[in-house]
Amino acid sequence: MLGMNKSEPATCFPTSSITACSWDVHLIGKISLAIAKEALANNVSLLLGPGANIKRDPLCGRNFEYFSEDPFLSGSLAAAFIREAQAAGVDVSLKHFALNNQEYKRFNGDSQADERTMREIYLASFEKAVREGRPATVMCAYNKINGIHCSDNPWLLTDVLRKDWGFNGMVLTDWGALNDRVRAFRAGCDLCMPGGSAYMEKEVENAVQDGRLSVEQIDQCAMRVLRWMDRANRARTQMGKIYDVEAHHALARRAAEESAVLLKNEARILPLAEGCKVALLGQMASTPRFQGTGSSHINPTKCISARDAMPNAPFAAGYLEDGSTTQELIAEAINQAKAAEVAIVFAGLPESYESEGFDRVDLKMPKGHLQLIEAVAQANPNTVVVLCCGGVVECPWADDVKGILYLGLSGQAGGEAVANLLYGRVNPCGKLAESWPLRYEDSPTAGCYRNLKNAQYREGIYVGYRYYDKAEIPLRWAFGYGLSYTSFAYRDLEVSEGNVSVIVKNTGDVAGAEIVQLYILPPEGGIYRPRKELKGFAKVFLNPGEEKSVAFQLDERAFSIWNHGWKKVGGAYRVAVGTSSQNLLLSALLQVEGEATPPYSWQIGSWYAMPKGTPSLVEWKKMYGVPLAGLSFKRGQYTMDNTILEMKQDVRLMRFLYWAIETFLKIKFGGKRKSLSNPQFKMFLCSSADAPLRILQINSRIKGGFFQGLLEFANGHPWKGIVCMFKKG
Repeated sequence: MLGMNKSEPATCFPTSSITACSWDVHLIGKISLAIAKEALANNVSLLLGPGANIKRDPLCGRNFEYFSEDPFLSGSLAAAFIREAQAAGVDVSLKHFALNNQEYKRFNGDSQADERTMREIYLASFEKAVREGRPATVMCAYNKINGIHCSDNPWLLTDVLRKDWGFNGMVLTDWGALNDRVRAFRAGCDLCMPGGSAYMEKEVENAVQDGRLSVEQIDQCAMRVLRWMDRANRARTQMGKIYDVEAHHALARRAAEESAVLLKNEARILPLAEGCKVALLGQMASTPRFQGTGSSHINPTKCISARDAMPNAPFAAGYLEDGSTTQELIAEAINQAKAAEVAIVFAGLPESYESEGFDRVDLKMPKGHLQLIEAVAQANPNTVVVLCCGGVVECPWADDVKGILYLGLSGQAGGEAVANLLYGRVNPCGKLAESWPLRYEDSPTAGCYRNLKNAQYREGIYVGYRYYDKAEIPLRWAFGYGLSYTSFAYRDLEVSEGNVSVIVKNTGDVAGAEIVQLYILPPEGGIYRPRKELKGFAKVFLNPGEEKSVAFQLDERAFSIWNHGWKKVGGAYRVAVGTSSQNLLLSALLQVEGEATPPYSWQIGSWYAMPKGTPSLVEWKKMYGVPLAGLSFKRGQYTMDNTILEMKQDVRLMRFLYWAIETFLKIKFGGKRKSLSNPQFKMFLCSSADAPLRILQINSRIKGGFFQGLLEFANGHPWKGIVCMFKKG
């Protein structure tokens, strides 16, 4: 379940973090359709995805599974994925619902956010996916939201998901995410996964008998499960069919090609001329980092590296698998770089730097990768860096090289794709789906993200470009940024009520695709808002000299904010189109009829009126508006929601259990030295020692009172603990 065990071979497509850079709903749909066909071939009727969580902070270890920092883009791509998979007969489970934006303490942390922030940013991505994609199931997340677990949350699962958005499918838990089965029935959480542990079944029976839980509430959940089972049974008629392995590999290559982002191309160093003498430098050119780590891990049908795709190019490893290097490795790379016309350095993040189960420490690349880039750039002025990572990294070396291509985690055909991109057989057309700051400290969450069990969403609606634009923070590369081997011109922007059109022309000498982005800039004054927000996008392919009209439609929601309900805000808006959030080429004014929204009483002169850095706790409390939930780590008050790691500080038994788990995993992963750099070791340690006792019971499927007995021991009641452990139910 966590990507460790042997799995059936499947096509490893690029991860969502890079396919989002395609901004192509049709491409996402084709990928989804192919995955659905492979699921049917393996008798699978439910896909656990897509992930529509917003990239709140670039350190989140699972960002490679998510699309974007922007809810409009994320929701649009998630909806496309859902539609095509379900049209093929395989259902999806939209996840992780909701506000699941960090891996640290992901099992029992509390996401603390005001409703406006949730509605406009974090829930908006899911809302668009639900309304436009109509998923059969939604997976509720592990975390709490404002003190209430997602599985127990009637506001989240019933009021918002079902009543507001019209969802009529089944809600299942993430694996082990059920907190209180009685409350979950009331909230509308239908299915506990993975099941088999009998967790809280007796408590449910007692709750029905004493009237705290009605049979009708159970029946509603059961009926939704039965309806989904009927859908799954209908899918069985299509199961077992053979899919075209080579066609899916070709699609994986196309996805990598159309998603890669050309970040720098000084003096038109790219594309390379056929026959150009290049050197491939960096271990990732030979042993590619092509997918993320964790439960999304794929056993690929094949894997082609850049070295495989360019067999005649000299190669030097440059660094070791863990990201470190030696003088000998650097010297070998320098010699190869000096002998080449163009030096191509493959660098990024090793598996141990980003994974499900833990967050990144910082945005820095490994020292060995940085040393290699620096040495090669000095040895050969014609240096191009290919970045292989699941998200943002700091690039202090960007001014020292001529070309940068962001390949991301590009899937099993990434080697072929990068060869085609470098040599111009394919024109890069991807654009960034998240902002790349110059350094981590520039991000709005830098002062309120790392190592906090209770996640304080102090930055509010100022996520990604919404913050950087308002705070006027310089970026390495802006949201929506990406270069091409051709050029495009925009003209004749027309705005009439909700209808927008613009003509785009390919003014270069090669064919290419442009991603046209539509933003609205709200009027000044009133309730605080970002300076601009994405409200439309379109990908258009143009031959040299060709031009096309691109049309958009703006609905009422495009001009609305959440203020005790969705309110359309009136005033003079500027409607703008361009190539990125910071390169808007054409704009026009649009007068919108709507409500006046005077500023909040606490807003004047606050961080939220003019953000810079991280808001203070005092300012955030005024915006948040409710008392903060505290943390309890006191012996005698531990609950099934506490972990071995949390309890070991003052419970000897828990210290022993932690040592036993850690020792077992170190042996399993090849000893202390080897295991500490293994991301799967870190993830397994987190998923056991730092998982609440209730999750250990559910996922281990150990019935009876064993874990309740451990809890009694931890709270200082050893005899009660022994009695509990021998209970059968």
